[in-house]
This record gives sequence, C-alpha cells and structure tokens, in this order.
Amino acid sequence: MIDSNILEYKNLEPLNVSRETFPQFEAYCELLKKENNKINLISKSTETEMRKRHIVDCAQTIDFIDENYKVCTDVGSGSGLPGIVLAIIMKINKPNMKFHLYEKSFKKCQFLSAVKEKLDLNAEVFQKDIFKEKNIETDLIITRAFKPLPIVLDLAEKNFKKFKSLIIFLGKNKKDILEKALSNWSFDYKEKKSMTSSESKIIKICNLKKNEN
Repeated sequence: MIDSNILEYKNLEPLNVSRETFPQFEAYCELLKKENNKINLISKSTETEMRKRHIVDCAQTIDFIDENYKVCTDVGSGSGLPGIVLAIIMKINKPNMKFHLYEKSFKKCQFLSAVKEKLDLNAEVFQKDIFKEKNIETDLIITRAFKPLPIVLDLAEKNFKKFKSLIIFLGKNKKDILEKALSNWSFDYKEKKSMTSSESKIIKICNLKKNEN
C-alpha cells in the first residue's frame, strides 16, 4: 500500500525532492488522517487525495526557496501545510534551514509540535496571532489557504521587520488579484503553474514596497 502511495510523489523528482523524503511524507499523511478525526486539519473531502492535493501541492514550491535562506516562516500554518512538508524536504536538502510555524489554534499547535517531534524536523511552533506580532525577522514568508493577497502583503509590511521574499498560492482569479495588488504596491515577482491545479499559480514576491498615495 505504501509503495503505491509513494508513486504519487514521482512528479517531485525533477524538483530535487529526494526519495528519502517519501516515507516521511507517508508518516505525516498517517498523522494527518488519524488526527483529522479529532481536529479539523484538512477537508474530509480531500483525505483520499491528500498526497496530490496537499503534499505535492506544497512541495512544488521548493524551487522557489533559496538554499541560502536560514529561516522560513509559515504564516497561518494550520495542519503544517506548507511548513511541515517543506521542513521534511529540507531535512535532507538543507538541514540547517529552520521553519517557524505560526498558528493561533492551540489544538493545531499541539498537532504541529507532535509532528515536529515524531519526524525530527528543524521547526519551531508559535501559538500566536500573527497579526499581533511585531518586528518578526525571517528570510521567507510562505502562506497557503490563509488570507487574500492584499492582507498578506499588508501583514508582511507591518508585522515583519525584515524578509527577503514571500510565496503565496493564487487561484483562478490570479491575474486580476495581481493587477489590483500592483496598483497599491510595488514588487517584483515570479510565477509558476501549479502541478496540481490547472487554475492555480504559485507566486514569489520580492522587493515589496507600498506605493505612496
């Protein structure tokens, strides 16, 4: 059963995702499935497709992450998507890279801490409301299924003292969302098509600056 599940990750190999990570992905999936009966970690409707819908979807961002980064911050981590997935990958690729997981829910933080310990990941869990935190320092901000882009950009500017780039997932209205954001902000960005959804793209933003009115 595990072997057939591991085949779901084959599309990640061109992205330099080691096969050594696949058993840890499976261990994470088992923990997700088990605890999802107690806590709302992922939608029940995605449980049977969690490898594609969640693990591969998060892992595909790996080529947007500079190997020189020391700290990556997952904002609104929830069940650890994408922070736990990326920490699993970097355990092999870049073991010194640390992941900060910000999540407001106590129960979800308990889950994240348990996963971190069980899989021996270089991560730290913060049970905090990210909007109340100030002067956060990181190399990368990453977020998935958290808040709309304007709110995330505002958060990055107001609550982070220093960061180099931001990665966010955008859905079918991505073009309009980006155009609207660029009317209020100045930034450089790269985009890539999602491997898991024809309607989605992953956006990497750098050099963020709010436009003067």
